[in-house]
Amino acid sequence: MPRSDEAEWWFSAVYEAVQEIPYGKVTSYGHIARLLGRREQSVSIKPQAKYDIEMIRQVGVCLKHLPSAAASPTVPFHDGNVPWQRVINAKGAISPRGPTGATRQAAALRREGVQVSRGNLGELTIDFGIYGWFPSMLPSEAAEES
Repeated sequence: MPRSDEAEWWFSAVYEAVQEIPYGKVTSYGHIARLLGRREQSVSIKPQAKYDIEMIRQVGVCLKHLPSAAASPTVPFHDGNVPWQRVINAKGAISPRGPTGATRQAAALRREGVQVSRGNLGELTIDFGIYGWFPSMLPSEAAEES
């Protein structure tokens, strides 16, 4: 099913924002939503939009539907050029999804030098104090304002 113009804008905005997360750093779904909520309001795409739980969930939905580079090499955004592994939950943990999803994400982060630990409940965690990336605006927006 084709996406609406608004949905296509949102998917592209999420993927572009995730592309700005530096190598070896992580951020949260919520921070991406906050950064995009700021952008959305500044360009008046949806002026009533607020950074909220639904926007956070939609960041996750976009990353869940990120195409595989192997299966879709001609699409503009795919898992080969969008570092999906750099987005984790607000608790600093990798959100579980499927039998191998969290392990795959942890392995991708470890290849970038990010230390992934096991929490008390067996969850895979990352220390935001060391690896967190939480700018007040996207670097691309900061460059535009300069």
